[in-house]
Amino acid sequence: FWKAINAGDRVDSALKDMAVVMKQLDRTEEAIEAIKSFRGLCSKNAQESLDNVLIDLYKKCGRVDEQIELLRQKLRMIYQGEAFNGKPTKTARSHGKKFQVSIKQETSRILGNLGWAYMQKANYMAAEVVYRKAQMIDPDANKACNLGLCLIKQARYDDARSVLEDVLTDRVPGSDDIRARNRAEELSLESESRQPPPVLSSLVGLHLDDEFVEGLEQLGAQWGPIRPRRLPIFEQISNFKDQLAC
Repeated sequence: FWKAINAGDRVDSALKDMAVVMKQLDRTEEAIEAIKSFRGLCSKNAQESLDNVLIDLYKKCGRVDEQIELLRQKLRMIYQGEAFNGKPTKTARSHGKKFQVSIKQETSRILGNLGWAYMQKANYMAAEVVYRKAQMIDPDANKACNLGLCLIKQARYDDARSVLEDVLTDRVPGSDDIRARNRAEELSLESESRQPPPVLSSLVGLHLDDEFVEGLEQLGAQWGPIRPRRLPIFEQISNFKDQLAC
């Protein structure tokens, strides 16, 4: 790998492959530094792919803040029209097979990853915002289960059961996956065993700036179903910020 990189020979694939191997060898920090040091030698077309590898590396070694920042950066590129080099789809590879990924699918995937990263920071309100937006754009059972867990963490058990019921009644794509159904059943039982607290959780700790929220709304307006422009959660955010300003 190093020989190819230093010689400038197929640097794109050499750097990515080397980082993947380092990750498998538990040399994650070295892989991160390698990508940061040599990505400038790679083509523009390779940068998004390197970002994806970097996100996985951050996730593995627990560097959640950097993972969140990179995911947010990728979302900004999408709503500024810079992702996929301006094209509506890109070719991806999984288990040796090539397939097409739409910008809509990619957006929902990134939002789902961002939601999970916020969950690791116990920032459940921010996680809920991005999970709901992901489900508006391209819903699936796995993200529905994660949203259900997020709502349980906020002690909003009725809301959680409502979301999980969509999986259990096959109203969400991917509900036929046995792992998703089993997880939805487990989370639903957990929510039923809990009692709601006397006071609702506050919005403190949300940490979503106005520009980022506006970008999420643009994505929802572009791909989500016809509905009022702002989700209730965004109204809550705005009201909370108004209260802080007073």
